Amino acid sequence: MKILFIGTGVMGKPMALNLAKNNVDVTVYNRTHEKALDLKSQVKVTTDLIEAAKQANIIFSIVGYPSDVKEVYEKIIPHCAKGTILVDMTTSSVKLAKELYELAKKHGLFMLDAPVTGGDTGAINGTLSIMVGGDKTIYETIRPYLTYMGTTITYMGGPGTGQTMKLANQITIAGNILGIAEGLYFAKEKGLDLNDVYKVITGGSASSWQAINNGKKMITKDYEPGFYIKHFLKDLRLALDEAEGLDLPLLAQAEKTYSLLSNLHNDSGTQAVIEYYLKQEK
Repeated sequence: MKILFIGTGVMGKPMALNLAKNNVDVTVYNRTHEKALDLKSQVKVTTDLIEAAKQANIIFSIVGYPSDVKEVYEKIIPHCAKGTILVDMTTSSVKLAKELYELAKKHGLFMLDAPVTGGDTGAINGTLSIMVGGDKTIYETIRPYLTYMGTTITYMGGPGTGQTMKLANQITIAGNILGIAEGLYFAKEKGLDLNDVYKVITGGSASSWQAINNGKKMITKDYEPGFYIKHFLKDLRLALDEAEGLDLPLLAQAEKTYSLLSNLHNDSGTQAVIEYYLKQEK
């Protein structure tokens, strides 16, 4: 089975390597070729996306934005062999996921939307949570490969449902990470030792993955991206688009907060949201 993996960024690189570590025949493609070169000792690296797509049995992708997803798949779908399975793992548009499913079907291909959560740590450790939309029989066919990248793998339903679940996940994260930042800021302003605050939060009912991982980074001002603000903001805006007619004040506030932050910290990790509070005028 030949695998083509498109996108070797913060998430894609370790995901592709985890496939290769499990004796999978992996070829990687990245739009900026130089960013893929440090994988060449473990996987094949190509500059010819079309030719690689022709040869692949399964194609995984994790790129930046819905526009990137659309560009990639509209480019390769006409050239893929019939029966090729396409799996987009980017957090993207529900509408686009459905459109690409239909486009793939017209060409005799199969398309799944399978976004992930768990950040760079989950990608490196192969412990991602993966939510999948599309035909169940195709999901079952590729599930063994998903287990090389994640530990919680959930079939959500028909095309677009993986993306819908990811947006629900991002709304949940939004409330969580803002709550952590706000709690830490409050504690700091009241003169508490933030290391003690961290121990209390992570040792009790307020604990969460975000508190354990990003709470500590907020305290130390470590803003290296496990997940970029610019990509989280994209996700929040996708959720707002899908939420038309629903009253979701927390989502709206998170989008507003990250929008204000994006000019200075667009390439920082989501934990840099603490700066929104720290830079408030006294």
